[in-house]
Amino acid sequence: MAAWCWDYWVAEALLKLESLKVMRSLRPIHLIRPESNQTESDELEFYDGLRQWDRASVEVQISETTFQKWLQDIPSSGDDTVIGNGEDDDGAGPCGGKFKKLLIFSGNDYLGLSSHPTVIKAAVKAAQLHGMGPRGSALICGYTNYHRLLESALADLKKKEDCLLCPTGFAANMALITAVGSVGLLLAEGGKPKRDERVAIFSDALNHASIIDGIRLAEKQGSLVNIVYRHCDMVHLNSLLSSCTMKKKVVVTDSMDGDFAPIVELVKLRRKHGFLLAIDDAHATLVCGKTGGGAAEKFKCENDVDICIGTLSKASGCHGGFIACSKKWKQLIQSRGRSFIFSTSTPVPIAAAAHAAVNVAKQETWRRKAIWNRVLEFRAMTRIPITSPIISLIVGSEVKALEASRHLLKSGFHVTAIRPPTVPSNSCRLRIALSAVHTRDDLRKLVTALSECINFEEIGFNCKNYSSKL
Repeated sequence: MAAWCWDYWVAEALLKLESLKVMRSLRPIHLIRPESNQTESDELEFYDGLRQWDRASVEVQISETTFQKWLQDIPSSGDDTVIGNGEDDDGAGPCGGKFKKLLIFSGNDYLGLSSHPTVIKAAVKAAQLHGMGPRGSALICGYTNYHRLLESALADLKKKEDCLLCPTGFAANMALITAVGSVGLLLAEGGKPKRDERVAIFSDALNHASIIDGIRLAEKQGSLVNIVYRHCDMVHLNSLLSSCTMKKKVVVTDSMDGDFAPIVELVKLRRKHGFLLAIDDAHATLVCGKTGGGAAEKFKCENDVDICIGTLSKASGCHGGFIACSKKWKQLIQSRGRSFIFSTSTPVPIAAAAHAAVNVAKQETWRRKAIWNRVLEFRAMTRIPITSPIISLIVGSEVKALEASRHLLKSGFHVTAIRPPTVPSNSCRLRIALSAVHTRDDLRKLVTALSECINFEEIGFNCKNYSSKL
């Protein structure tokens, strides 16, 4: 029911756009390779285990100035003076500047692909051949064969008919929500939709800011009604759906961010109520599922998820966002999604790197196994019942969170304190992200440092009573 109704409404909306002559098209530009006497192979290289270069995605340095400001919580605009690159073995930069080595446990490079030689080679080669590529929006001149190749790979990964690249994951969610709202506007009989002609969007209470901002924009346009359901509460969602008289219903949620969305239950409700199901799969893409297809693949319900939003800045180790969907939805979003239409497209080297990263992630399955092994090891070491690589350790007050973060900094770990206004004042936390290129020894050292500044038993209790959503 859901797929048929929404297919019909989207098709009608596209017909309206066509009649108004505001349908927008993507015309791929095929970039010309400069003539060269050298023969270069396009074959991608894959590896069967951790290599030295992988550690570059989690091992970093900060200047002594930055280190001291961080310890003292002195505000900074990032203008700390650093001369050189700090690569001297003695911890001093070429001009004598001191550096502190840190192990990152706060990033989103879940598979360690940002430093993979195949990804680097793809970016370098594309830059050498084409520079940054045509600079313009995708609808003008910024959509190339590189972008199309990446879209095809992502559509295949998500088992969807097509895919639309966006500048960021934030822009992808904004574009989708505003396009969803446009259906109500386009199909309204009097131009301005009555309440029952609008789209009812049911949003998880702890959805990402990009979803919330997209909803706010569409609400101001008078195209949808926002209905918030309690985080992962399917009883509450079912009750709200049952009492809603609007026909055009959409449910949108993050798939995984510390905890998993109840996707199997969502699918059951979709079959019962006939809504469009959109999943923000930013954290699960390439991390979950046999081939890295994400949460829907993990729970074997890819056909029941209508639209999948994702990012290329987390497990892909690159930059950008995407919307995997049907061809009709793609046409609608590229014609009505403002954050897509009015943004410059992704630079060609980034698109090339992301395409290589998707292929590497699919082939190097050991990376997915490694990150889930780290999850099991952290759980065993701390007895905190975590279920994903994103770990939110709630310590309470802002003072406690900052003290814990400083202790970890002194111990050589980059873990930031999350505090108001991002979270309520009584639930300040340390947000830890595990990576496939962290080792068991890294975890052992981190857990030792954590045990010196927080109580794992209390944290375990908090994990059951607070969401890990930021």
